[in-house]
Amino acid sequence: MVPFSSILFMAVSCAIGFGVPIGLLLYLHISKKADLLPFFVGCAVMLLFALVLEAAVHRIVLAFSAGEVIRGNTWLYGLYGGFMAGLFEETGRLIAFKTVLKKKRDKDINAVMYGAGHGGFEAIVLLGMTMINNMIFAVLINTGNAEVLTGKLTGDALAQVQDAIQQLTALPPYQFLLGGIERLSAIVLHMALSVLVWFAAKQKRKGYLFVIAVFLHFFVDAATVILAGTGVSVIAVEAAVAALSVLSAVYARAVWKKCRAAGPDVLCGESDHE
Repeated sequence: MVPFSSILFMAVSCAIGFGVPIGLLLYLHISKKADLLPFFVGCAVMLLFALVLEAAVHRIVLAFSAGEVIRGNTWLYGLYGGFMAGLFEETGRLIAFKTVLKKKRDKDINAVMYGAGHGGFEAIVLLGMTMINNMIFAVLINTGNAEVLTGKLTGDALAQVQDAIQQLTALPPYQFLLGGIERLSAIVLHMALSVLVWFAAKQKRKGYLFVIAVFLHFFVDAATVILAGTGVSVIAVEAAVAALSVLSAVYARAVWKKCRAAGPDVLCGESDHE
């Protein structure tokens, strides 16, 4: 049986996965007058650069003998994964800000709106949809209908579903809630990184902010994998990720204030005013 508390925490995390992105979209658009387009461009960039292009490169790289070495070493896997995530996602941001969102750079709040879309889409896909699937599995297990999930499966597909059922019944309930907390940290980080890349694209002499964004993304992702792989408790890992995300947001806020202090947006753009 899947404990009721596990199902409850799945529902809470599912609400976070869908509710936070939608809430940020409405809040930033209605209260902060951000445009809607950056949010959906953020969703598209996450889909294309992370879930399609980056994933395709992973399949190629990890298919070779070097991939076996990388997967077999926690440090190498963390460093590799962190670097790839930082490179692909921050490059996607930069391209979006310099092309399709170039005419939207008059409102700096659009950087935050973009980050809400980029991180929000990831939360919907990785957290919201996963928790819906988990809750369906849990209900079928608890009502004695697990055969609906496994009846027509064989081989690897059957083994995967059986493993998923085992995890749902064995995992401590709080771990399903940690998924929601992790996505909150990730959304904060994505909004912070979006601010950095925004001003890197907007101001001629701020290109170094793109490099910093890549490094921060790399560092947070690599640290997450390495800490988890070295036996550190899940709670400690999520606490570390939350702390790093908040520190990144504090730095991004300082950058925001400094760039905004240069003058009105028209002077803070691609001009000689610094």
